[in-house]
Amino acid sequence: MLNPSQSAHFDKLTVAVPNFIRYPTIRKLAERVQQETLKAIASPARQGTYDSSRSAHILNSLYQTPIADASILVAITHERHPKLLLTRRSAHMNSHAGEVSCAGGKYEVGDGNNVVTALREACEETALPPDKVQLLGQLPIQTSKSGMSVRPIVALIAPDLLLVPELGEISRIFWADFETLLTQPTVEYSIEYTLQDQTATLLTPSWQVDGETVWGLTGRVIASLLETGFDRQLDWYYRIQDTRL
Repeated sequence: MLNPSQSAHFDKLTVAVPNFIRYPTIRKLAERVQQETLKAIASPARQGTYDSSRSAHILNSLYQTPIADASILVAITHERHPKLLLTRRSAHMNSHAGEVSCAGGKYEVGDGNNVVTALREACEETALPPDKVQLLGQLPIQTSKSGMSVRPIVALIAPDLLLVPELGEISRIFWADFETLLTQPTVEYSIEYTLQDQTATLLTPSWQVDGETVWGLTGRVIASLLETGFDRQLDWYYRIQDTRL
């Protein structure tokens, strides 16, 4: 297993500057996500000015954001046709076994902020070097089905990075085509759900990606990303299936 204390460099983090991004889809996403991130700052840098000062404000905002129970890395490839990094959790995990997720996990005391949590966990799970990540910003907090607060950290990565799943936690790494997420209708997904010894069929939106079903918290994070970056409104619901004839 990769030891992040030996290989991770959390002191070399950079923020992507939208003016230097040549691809329109990613540039628009970066601008929108950074606008949302800067709202947390009392005296934000001037809107429309993407310089070292603004980047410092964004990094400061990320570091000063209240610490969540867990953080995930919403990693997008920096290329003309971007892709979103996804993983499938190993079947033997105690929570969310076999489910699709973004790389990430629980906060540890030594992390200090949500960014380090997301990058440390991504490094452990996929061998993604933190110093190969360009931060864009963050998305609103999501709450997992176990009640944990989860902070999504959005970032760019090179499309040719060699990623390796840590098989103790991750059974597979795969990619979602970003343009497809932007345009493809969601598909209703049904799953058996048990609450207080009662089992019911839960209906919820999902995406079908490379043979995997993306739903739940990961689906909500993607929906939040698309709304923030591109104004795509998705009705993300959870509904008990009515079995009455």
